[in-house]
Amino acid sequence: MMAPFDLSTLQVLTFGRSSVDLYPEQHNVPLADVQTFRKSIGGSPTNVAVAAALLGRRAALITRVGNDPFGAYIRSGLRRFGVHDAFVSTDPELLTPVVFCELMPPEEPSLYFYREPRGPELNISVDDLPLDAISSVPVYWTSASVFAEEPSRSAAMAALRLRARATHTVIDLDYRPMFWESLEQAREFVSPSIDLCTVAVGNRDECEMAVGTREPHEAADRMLERGVSLAIVKMGAEGVLVATAESRTIVHPIRVQVVCGLGAGDAFGGSLCDGLLAGWEPTEIVSRANAAGAIVAGRLMCSDDMPTAAEIDQLLASGIMPERVAS
Repeated sequence: MMAPFDLSTLQVLTFGRSSVDLYPEQHNVPLADVQTFRKSIGGSPTNVAVAAALLGRRAALITRVGNDPFGAYIRSGLRRFGVHDAFVSTDPELLTPVVFCELMPPEEPSLYFYREPRGPELNISVDDLPLDAISSVPVYWTSASVFAEEPSRSAAMAALRLRARATHTVIDLDYRPMFWESLEQAREFVSPSIDLCTVAVGNRDECEMAVGTREPHEAADRMLERGVSLAIVKMGAEGVLVATAESRTIVHPIRVQVVCGLGAGDAFGGSLCDGLLAGWEPTEIVSRANAAGAIVAGRLMCSDDMPTAAEIDQLLASGIMPERVAS
């Protein structure tokens, strides 16, 4: 059983979507032909909180679920992983989202979101926000998807303004085209958040959405010019660009046999939160985050397969993927 919630010990707080994710147990098979699935809690901000918790950090999540069995499953899953659910509210009308994954190919799975008419987290308003926690938590992580609709769009901006660009305020550019009418609409509402954050994280597509270019160094320059102190651009097989006002480095990728490409970025995020709290140099932070992402890419699930610190250490020291006994 989790210890009673103590705001003063909170280290990581994420804001965004939560869902029940279903992973096919048959790989390289069209979704229509899959016979069995494994179930887990998911949603990028949910996975980031779980990843941070499994690295020993006190984490919580701001989200909303439906008043249904899947909502109860998410709450119990968060508690099982050590993530406090004090800021998980219940929507009286909307159902908890369900997401199906199709592993064709495993490196770039397709996702099918069932969240009609929309996800309940998009109904979170300013009045629902835990203002004391947002203002005081050492690492605050916002997912760009909460800017897709009102009232969560205004709530997300209000939270960032409340932070007043405190260290560490992170925007995960997290661009999912199906949540938006167009790339231009996403840019209109996500781009202003960069001016209120100290860390920005995204891949080439997400950088193009947010700052108008997919060229990594130019994207990093544009984010740094807007006051971000750490810009991280994921470049796939080319590695990760780590940029500050003083220096920039490319952290090379770790080659693994990919089982499922989902969740690697969220493992990266949870480890990034851990590194920011530890006060490591940016290159070390991203090197460890890269290893965390590689471990999850070599496994099927997201939250259920997030790595421990010992597993990250093992991969970095030996280059050998840590084994995990199937649950």
